Amino acid sequence: MRPIRRQKLKNLHAEAEQFRRRALVGFLGIAVAMLGLAAGYFRLQVLQHEEYQTRSEANRVKPRPIVPARGLIYDRNGRLLADNVPAYRLELVPEQVPDLEETLAELGRLVALDDEDLARFRDARRATRSFRPIPLKLRLDEGELARLAVNRHRFPGVEVVPYLTRRYPYGPLFSHIIGYVGRVDVADLEAMGDSRNAALTHIGKAGIERYYETRLRGEIGYEEIETNVEGRALGVLRRHDARPGTDLYLSVDARLQQAMVDAFEGQHGAAIAIDPANGEILGMVSLPGYDPNLFINGIGNKDWQALQAPSRPLFNRVVLGGFPPGSTIKPFMALAGLEAGLVTPESTVLSTGEFFLPNQSRGYRDWRPGGHGRVDLRESMAQSVNTYYFKLAYDLGVDRIDPYFQRLGFGEPTGIDLSGEIAGVRPSRAWKRRQLNQEWYPGDTVNAGIGQGFWVTSPLQLAQGTAMLANGGWLRRPHLVQSSQDGFDRPRVPEPQPPARRVVTNEAHLAAVHDSLVAVMHGPTGTGRAAAAGAPYLMAGKSGTAQRTSRRGLQSTNPADLPYHLRHQAWFIAYAPAEAPTIAVVVLVEHGGSGSGAAAPVARRILDAWLLPPPEDTAR
Repeated sequence: MRPIRRQKLKNLHAEAEQFRRRALVGFLGIAVAMLGLAAGYFRLQVLQHEEYQTRSEANRVKPRPIVPARGLIYDRNGRLLADNVPAYRLELVPEQVPDLEETLAELGRLVALDDEDLARFRDARRATRSFRPIPLKLRLDEGELARLAVNRHRFPGVEVVPYLTRRYPYGPLFSHIIGYVGRVDVADLEAMGDSRNAALTHIGKAGIERYYETRLRGEIGYEEIETNVEGRALGVLRRHDARPGTDLYLSVDARLQQAMVDAFEGQHGAAIAIDPANGEILGMVSLPGYDPNLFINGIGNKDWQALQAPSRPLFNRVVLGGFPPGSTIKPFMALAGLEAGLVTPESTVLSTGEFFLPNQSRGYRDWRPGGHGRVDLRESMAQSVNTYYFKLAYDLGVDRIDPYFQRLGFGEPTGIDLSGEIAGVRPSRAWKRRQLNQEWYPGDTVNAGIGQGFWVTSPLQLAQGTAMLANGGWLRRPHLVQSSQDGFDRPRVPEPQPPARRVVTNEAHLAAVHDSLVAVMHGPTGTGRAAAAGAPYLMAGKSGTAQRTSRRGLQSTNPADLPYHLRHQAWFIAYAPAEAPTIAVVVLVEHGGSGSGAAAPVARRILDAWLLPPPEDTAR
């Protein structure tokens, strides 16, 4: 018989007390937890409300940029020089394509896909989510559009997307004025700074397109897009419209521009025509040129290699080219002598064929063996007598030549609205010491008197100086943009220009130089009289021949007998009508051999194109 186990009697009071203690601890724990939770909610919803609301909105709402239409560019008569035209690109959404490689192969049979297109697509695919469209070919022609339209059902995830692209209807004619736009690269984005500009696909790379990029670009707008957690667009919440780019009206004339190119008849060189009254550039060519349309969506390797020819089609000779000015410097040297009181229009110098510095046996030669006899200012210019200017430069000295030519704008950028303009070289003691660490010699001064030696001048600087001679001594900034317009419904606004500077005030001195330049073209001994023959208007001009090789002794050298690369640079400066000039012209024919023989006829054709009615139109 098992023993009976005694059961311990429960202490109900003690158990109730224990339960109350545990319940209190649990309640306190829950209360603390609730207070902590409430404090957390208070921090999130009250103290940090704005921060998390912004984060939430950023996750839900995405900005999508709206790229504005680029500003148009016109000539002075409203002819369109840079346009935006509809184009079509081929885009592909990778996640909607069943077999990507097979699709690319099939598309390659319908459209021309080169290695660059495929490489660009694959690079973009690695950096882009699979549900977003990726451009495969940036521009489709009409045949490709038609083939894609017929076979559209075969290619899910492939779309033809319309957009606006830049077009230059005149091709190479304005290449060195307008420049071109090209695809944006990393360096461009860093230079632009503003993150909104990351939406831009193209940016100005050269010419007016580059210089006025900010104004032509406009202001990017954006749409606020509601998205899901994967970033897919659900709808548009708000839209902030973009501001289109500013339209620019240039001072150039398309008809004159074409006439300037035709005047060269296939020769290489540069020419610029400028209005002396206001500094407006009427025409500007650098030959050979190039087709800016090649650069818009990326130039191919074959086309790029063709532009690396020795003739340098991409090089703007007007703004970037530096050349010795030769005898075109003589009118300005004559002004310096007159202003300094060293010569008068009646002062004469004897030209015997050679000029000698005191106590030196080396002679500096005139271009005519035997010399020109005794000449005054008028005849020294008409016959381009070197001896006259050798002596004048020596008498002036480099310390007076340097500051005077600085006042006339030589050796300084003109400030034209194009990027990269060179300053050139204005010879001086300081320049030679700085560049060559050598002393200045009297022979250097003599050579400077005829535009040789260390002189480096751009056609643009000579054009500014020639316009100054034509307008009564005023130095004006050459410029290309005449006016601008923000929107078709708003008026055109003239482009503000810096005030002109009066650099020559003595009208008698200007009249003496003017008379000598007219004698060059119309005098019986003038070196340019052949180019002026039969002109129904009066011209003032001066030829210049910048030597690339020296002759031996007094023997004359025929430029045509020299190798092409050693032939002299041929210059000509002119303005007309001489009594009331409306145009000043500078022409450089590379390796032309003779200013009066090669460059002067080109200048005459340019002046005729501006001053005479065109054959098809008797009224200007």
